[in-house]
Amino acid sequence: MSEKSVGNLTLHATDTCLDEFYLSEVRALSLAAQQADGNPPLSDQTYVSLAAEDSQALSVGAYWADEPELAKLVGFAVVLPSPDSAPTLELVVHPDYRRRGIADTMLDRLKEAVDLTKVQAWAHGSHAGAKALAKKLGLTAIRELHKMHRESTKELPQPELPSSITVRTFLVGEDEQAWLQANALAFADHPEQGSLTYQDLDARMSEAWFDPTGFFLALDHEDQVVAFHWTKIDPSSAGNSRPPGEVYAVGVIPDAQSMGLGRAMTAIGINHLLEQGVASILLYVDGENTAARRLYESLGFTSRDVDLLFGMRAID
Repeated sequence: MSEKSVGNLTLHATDTCLDEFYLSEVRALSLAAQQADGNPPLSDQTYVSLAAEDSQALSVGAYWADEPELAKLVGFAVVLPSPDSAPTLELVVHPDYRRRGIADTMLDRLKEAVDLTKVQAWAHGSHAGAKALAKKLGLTAIRELHKMHRESTKELPQPELPSSITVRTFLVGEDEQAWLQANALAFADHPEQGSLTYQDLDARMSEAWFDPTGFFLALDHEDQVVAFHWTKIDPSSAGNSRPPGEVYAVGVIPDAQSMGLGRAMTAIGINHLLEQGVASILLYVDGENTAARRLYESLGFTSRDVDLLFGMRAID
């Protein structure tokens, strides 16, 4: 880890995993930004990568010292390498410390180690500041991720399942490999979800929000996982209000996609979340997945905002 001071700003740069204290500071900063902006600035996979012992993430944390003995984490930027695509950049600045050049300063430090013109960068909620930074780096929008909400607390009709299908909840210590296989098949073309590893799954199961009673598996007559709906309720994201529920991941393997399981499993998860008393339900869906967006709209979801992925546009 190295340090560099810029006026009242001190940068901490590292290319190894973050310890629990540093991670807790990053989470607190991220929560402050989410409460101000309405969207989490860092993805779940980012936290997994930052905590991994074999982490290759390049990160810069910015500490602002209003007094010599008082330092506060007010900015964080990270570049996550990927074996299959361009490295991914995510960045967050505390709402009370924006427009002071902190983002530019952190990016200048990252430029010492990586070519930022060749990364891809998320603008969660298509935040204006993030779009401005992407423009500075010469990046253009290449992908949309729609954030959809369901405000109704009315439960959906109990879905009818094929006679060959049974549904139960996830069994920790038994279903990990079966789910990973089904997830890889269901999201073979998905840039993030389909590449989840056992370590990624284990890290998510270690999170305080993980609840196997909200993780539903559809099994065929051979007890193979053919579809699933993983729901999520994260109390830490709600502040003083009731937390929202989330359709965290719904998937159907290709061989079972003509059985209506996508709609059925989505309904099962929605009803479970409503039974837990959530204030609303949200989900993320790729902008090009029009079939999924139509399905969610038919279940009462409407688009709220859009995350944008910026990168170098491919030349045909």
